[in-house]
Amino acid sequence: MATFAVMITFGDAQKRAAVRPAHRDFLREQHEAGRLLESGPYTDESGALMIYQAESDAALRELIAQDPYNRTPGVLAKTEIKEWTIVFPYRKR
Repeated sequence: MATFAVMITFGDAQKRAAVRPAHRDFLREQHEAGRLLESGPYTDESGALMIYQAESDAALRELIAQDPYNRTPGVLAKTEIKEWTIVFPYRKR
């Protein structure tokens, strides 16, 4: 299983607001299934970072294509995906 950083840049704010509840439901489902490790928007509201685990880049792209943000034209201005090596995993303190 590989780990990927998915970095998105937001586009149209009104379109994004309209589909945000469905997007959050999608993320919740992925998190509960163990595919999404962490996610959240940048503090400047320009975009967000999501950390996923998937079998491959192709499998991840197929999965995130189902995200309402990706299915609604104009919500995202850019999506960047990078395979990521975890050196120090998150741990609760």
